[in-house]
Parts: sequence; structure tokens; C-alpha cells
Amino acid sequence: MDKVAIITGGAAGIGFAVGERLRKAGARIAIWDLDAARAEEAARALGGKDAAIAVQTDVADWASVERSAEQTVERLGGVNILVNNAGVTGPSVPLSEYDVHQWRRVLDVNLVGMFYVCRAVVPLMLPGGWGRIVNVSSVAGKEGNPRMSAYSAAKAGVIGLTKSLAKELATSGVLVNCLTPATVVTGILQELSPETVEYMRSRIPMGRFGTVEENAAMVAFMCSEECSFSTGAVFDTSGGRCTY
Repeated sequence: MDKVAIITGGAAGIGFAVGERLRKAGARIAIWDLDAARAEEAARALGGKDAAIAVQTDVADWASVERSAEQTVERLGGVNILVNNAGVTGPSVPLSEYDVHQWRRVLDVNLVGMFYVCRAVVPLMLPGGWGRIVNVSSVAGKEGNPRMSAYSAAKAGVIGLTKSLAKELATSGVLVNCLTPATVVTGILQELSPETVEYMRSRIPMGRFGTVEENAAMVAFMCSEECSFSTGAVFDTSGGRCTY
């Protein structure tokens, strides 16, 4: 795979697992992450130098996204794959008690930030006539999780954005698909209350959370040549929770 892949939120969790998978397939990786130190560490773990680079990025800041796109092209020569993985869960509270500023921040990172990244990267892909975009949503975007109104709304928006963009680009060679994981064992669980975590586990028929490796495998397929006739699709990794 002689490709360049941008992975937002790629310093840990699903994003880093995707980076490992794509790097093994031969792709060069740009880790876009707000945490510069962790991004540098992740890039070194993926080979560093010309194999993997770290780009400090705030996806909720358009100017930061523009700079990151420019730096990536300058250092790696272009971009063929984009995995929009950056996200935050926000607090687990009733909507009637949700801090209005926190609500907006969750939307800005999870949905507006994804738009910003697509807006900056899609024009870089189109001239080559080939590209793969994977937007990481959540089962919360399909079903809604109680006490997580901002997260659920943002992730539902990600699914809608994916379908819209996929139809726009359907004849361009750039395919756009979406991943909807159930809860995955990552550090993000620490942001949630024990009650919310147990609710999520109870909703999964397999009776367990997913792993980053399982999700990375699905993303890797969506980024590959083999994924050639799926665009605007929603791929579940939900342990049976969502079957539609």
C-alpha cells in the first residue's frame, strides 16, 4: 500500500491501532492529535522519519486544520486516506443539567471538526482520482444513549455527513464510509460514569466491549483497494447491538 494516511486522534486507542494496521500494509502515516507529546511518541512507535509523522492539530479549529493539511502534504507529499477518529464523549448528565459550553465543545470536536478535516483534505485527494475516507461514529449515533445528548447528536450527524459526502464524491474515486462501534476498551471509558459504562455493556448481546484491534481491522478494509463498491455505508462493530 503506497499511500499516505491521515489519522485524527491517532495517538491512542482505535486511532493508534489503525495506524499500526495501515503502517504494516505499507502506508505512511500522519498522526493528527491535540496532544503533541503523545502524537510524537505514537509516530516514533510507527517508525518515525518518513514512515510516520506527528502533527499537532485541534480539529475544532479551522486554522489549525488548514496548517496541519499543509504540513502533511509538505512532509509526505500528499494524502490518499483519511480516518476521522478524533472525538470526546463529554459528561454523562441529563440534558436538563448539561453545561451549554460543554455541549457545544462536544459538537465542535466530534462533528464540526470532522467537517473541517474533510473540507481541508478532500480537495487534496480529488486530483489523484483515488481516496478512502472513514468517519468514526458510534452506535450512539444510531440509537442515542441516555445522559449523552451531545455525543449522541454529534455522532448521528457524523452518519449524515458521511452519506452526504459519499454521494457527492461517488464518481470521483474517493469513497466515504462510516464506522459505528459499540463501546470499546480504551481510555475514553474513564470519562464516563460507572452507571453509563454498565448500561453500555448491558446493551451488547455478546456481553462484552469491543477491542481496538477489531475496529482497526474493519477500518483497514474500508481503506483498502478491496473496498471498491461501498460508499456512504455504515459498518457496525457492535457485538450485535445494532443490526441495521
